[in-house]
Amino acid sequence: MGGTLNLWGVLEGRVLRPVGDSALHRILNLILEARHLKAPSQRFTDRFGTAYTGFVLLACLGTLLHQWQGAGRPPFFTTDRQASAFYRAMTLLVVLSPCALVLSVPSAILSAIASGARRGVLCRGGAAIENLAGVGVVCFDKTGTLTEGRLAVDRVELFEGAEGDLVAATVALARVSNHPVSRSIARWAEVQGLPAEAVEATETVAGKGLSGRWRGRVMLLGNREFLAQREGGAPASLPEPVEKASETWIAGRGLLARWVLKDALRPQSKAVVGRLREAGLRTVMLTGDRVAPAREMAAATGVDEVRAGLKPEDKVAAIREFQQRGGLVAMIGDGVNDAPCLVAADVGIAMGARGSDAAIEQAEVVLANDRLEGFLTARDLSLRSRRIIRQNIVLSLGTILGMAVLALAASNLPLSVGVAAHEGSTVLVVLNSLRLLRRVDPS
Repeated sequence: MGGTLNLWGVLEGRVLRPVGDSALHRILNLILEARHLKAPSQRFTDRFGTAYTGFVLLACLGTLLHQWQGAGRPPFFTTDRQASAFYRAMTLLVVLSPCALVLSVPSAILSAIASGARRGVLCRGGAAIENLAGVGVVCFDKTGTLTEGRLAVDRVELFEGAEGDLVAATVALARVSNHPVSRSIARWAEVQGLPAEAVEATETVAGKGLSGRWRGRVMLLGNREFLAQREGGAPASLPEPVEKASETWIAGRGLLARWVLKDALRPQSKAVVGRLREAGLRTVMLTGDRVAPAREMAAATGVDEVRAGLKPEDKVAAIREFQQRGGLVAMIGDGVNDAPCLVAADVGIAMGARGSDAAIEQAEVVLANDRLEGFLTARDLSLRSRRIIRQNIVLSLGTILGMAVLALAASNLPLSVGVAAHEGSTVLVVLNSLRLLRRVDPS
């Protein structure tokens, strides 16, 4: 399910299966299947729009006939004594016009999208804004989402030799290697301000380690198998491997140490998970990593549940399981393997800065600056949008019903009053929606 970068060799291969059986195509198929499971968002105004239009036209026609034939008003021309039946019907048409109601949802959604974009939260359309407020389960990927997605030096365990010599030798070899573990050690050395020392006659064994001459001594940097196989390497009996982290060894004449590296937790992860739990949401970690490091990271963040060792299809199955229990599910991820479950979830959120193209393409919300707390911002905007949409609907419907009663009950309601109420309610709805542009930190 993963890949390796070939930096200096030539690979010869034989095709065993068609491209449709590849891991990438299986992921694409999962995306297509998951997309069909998602129900389209249906807004209140869309559901009754057509029926309401027919009702208004029939009501106006009925008012025209009633005022003309029943009340004895002149059909089309207003006299000094009374307004015409057509004038009364047009007054009713104006006050029943649902402009404010039609704008109640999209004006709030657009304001929320604009407000989120200012804070690095990019939303594709209004579905995510509508659905986030109803989410009951939030699923997280581990690597690159709850964690930084890159290894960091945790500790150095000394077995033989001086610490200064071991650190200097490790840094010298790590700086000439492209392996992720070596790059992590090199970054650590830069932060510590350690000087770069020369290393000669380097030799790399792909997937195992590298050797080189440092201060006249042959040094080995790599995994325990690499050290045991090389002449003058590590002793036959080494300590047991660490279960919850990555390790690399440095060995040479009179020198032996183990470097332990861990994927660092994002500084915001624990706070974000805690805020979600306080809000009554269930938090779940879905990861393909091993059980031990996954549980350790889950304990550090405080998520309610952890599921480890998952393939992409297993993650999608977990999302569907949560959906079948009731409520909406949000998924936050960054990798190619996360793309299917981002589609399967009711709201998919991708990390935008270092996230894969597949994840960003399928997500409905993109955290452009990779700040996990952006999800709290998106959810807060969704909650505020839902509240403002309800206010807009009550305001617009209340204005329509109130003015409709006046238009039918009052004998000579001026058309200008109906126009003022109609346009005034529309302006109020838009102004109410624009309140979402104000920056309000999630509480």
